[in-house]
Amino acid sequence: MVGAAGAGGQGRYGVDAPGWLLGLGGSVVLPLVAVAAGAPRWLLRIPAVTAAPAGLFLHASVRGKFLVWEELLDGLRLRGDEQVLDLGCGRGAVLTAVARRVPGGRVTGVDLWRSVDQSGNHAATTLDNAGRERVADRIDLVTADMRRLPFEDGRFDLVVSSMALHNITDARGRSEAVREAYRVLRPGGRLLLVDIFHTGQYRDLLLTAGARDVTLADVGHRMWWSGPWVPTRWVRAEKPGVPGEPDPTETPPSVPPSSTPPSSTPPSSTPPSSTPPSSTETGGTA
Repeated sequence: MVGAAGAGGQGRYGVDAPGWLLGLGGSVVLPLVAVAAGAPRWLLRIPAVTAAPAGLFLHASVRGKFLVWEELLDGLRLRGDEQVLDLGCGRGAVLTAVARRVPGGRVTGVDLWRSVDQSGNHAATTLDNAGRERVADRIDLVTADMRRLPFEDGRFDLVVSSMALHNITDARGRSEAVREAYRVLRPGGRLLLVDIFHTGQYRDLLLTAGARDVTLADVGHRMWWSGPWVPTRWVRAEKPGVPGEPDPTETPPSVPPSSTPPSSTPPSSTPPSSTPPSSTETGGTA
């Protein structure tokens, strides 16, 4: 595994779901301003309730998710030469974290660059962050829909996604995105999806597709988006090798020397022919 920088690195990654954060922050600040201006003091009960959820949301967005992803990526023990795909890469928080670990590989980020999902979400911002993290030489960005990826089958060693798939609002669309992620994964490759909703659906789809070692788990309080009622979970899976061929992720067992006994067939007893060969058989001329 190749070492990585600490949480957040040198990039500028904005905040997730800025509309939600603005709403939570407003529920804290506005009542305080109103009471200061002479409004009834019972309004102070509102920030007393919403301050903690707002703080947890902000922490998850600007620090918690970075800490979680550092641990998840460390757990993959990457060789350093993998081809990696990041679905919904946004401003590149996970994209650059992976790129630091694959100095001999490449990381491709796919996004539609919508600022409603992440503040300041533009390809130019992602490239700037890649430069700040000194990994721009191994990053490619593609504008594409996760449901219709413009890549051939089996292209990538690893596919990751952070807080992106749930932005596809219909179950059919999410199913298409998960199937596409699995399609572009090479045999023996791995998939790691982190999200707040629908992770059970992702797990079931991968099991149906034939993935192995499919695991679903909670990442813990560092990615509570306002509280334990909005937790974050990860789904990890591996694509089996091609049937009939050795799995590229496993060391083949040693093969013992052949113990086949020598043939006991007796030599032919047919006497040699006494007929002289023709000139065509000897290659001579008449």
